[in-house]
Amino acid sequence: MTAAAGTTTFAAPPAERRSARPNWMLWTALALLAVFVAFAVHVAIDPEHPFTQPLDDAWRRLVGSGPGGLENSVPSLFFQNLGELAGAVLMIVVIPVALFIVGRWRSALFFLANDAIASIAIAQIAKNLVNRPRPAADEPNGLFGPLFTVDHGSFPSGHAVTVGALVIGVAALIPAGRRLGWWIISAVLVAGIVWQRTLINAHWLSDTLFGVLAGILASILVWWAFYPLLQRDYGRRLFNRK
Repeated sequence: MTAAAGTTTFAAPPAERRSARPNWMLWTALALLAVFVAFAVHVAIDPEHPFTQPLDDAWRRLVGSGPGGLENSVPSLFFQNLGELAGAVLMIVVIPVALFIVGRWRSALFFLANDAIASIAIAQIAKNLVNRPRPAADEPNGLFGPLFTVDHGSFPSGHAVTVGALVIGVAALIPAGRRLGWWIISAVLVAGIVWQRTLINAHWLSDTLFGVLAGILASILVWWAFYPLLQRDYGRRLFNRK
């Protein structure tokens, strides 16, 4: 309680203020979800001719590779594996287990929920509902199909969804004011996954961009839901499980 100029006001306890869920997170996630759903519906109506197709085609001509290009280079293989088994093990096993071991069980649950919502509830459902064809081979014009084995549906890029969720998921574990280094790494990860998925002709450019957006929006939504729990983990002594 504070008094000034004859008035009395009540201030919320510091712990209570720290635990309040920021409204901007919820509204940002919902706005991004609306954008994602709108584009997904647009693509589903005419999967071969969305309004982004001219840009997608131009990007493919510029970046898409043929066999024997950069698809087996170290950077390409790094991003290829980040969205497959290695990335799944990292997000479902390594990071949550490490967090649990050091006493951050709340953060571990957040990370598991983050991956589940992004990779399953958004990426796989959208893939099967939208059913966009992947880039097809047109060798007389110097264009090739996917250079690695791919599953069903081009929209959105599951690899890009994984990276988007990883970017925000890790940021949520870092207290505010200490995230600059991670944001720089995140920019490299996002640029790299967009480059690699289009280099190997696994996705159109718009698949990757909206994939990153899907991962980000899912992660922000889960962050908002877990916000009070994550706040309790910031600054907590390691191996303290309370």
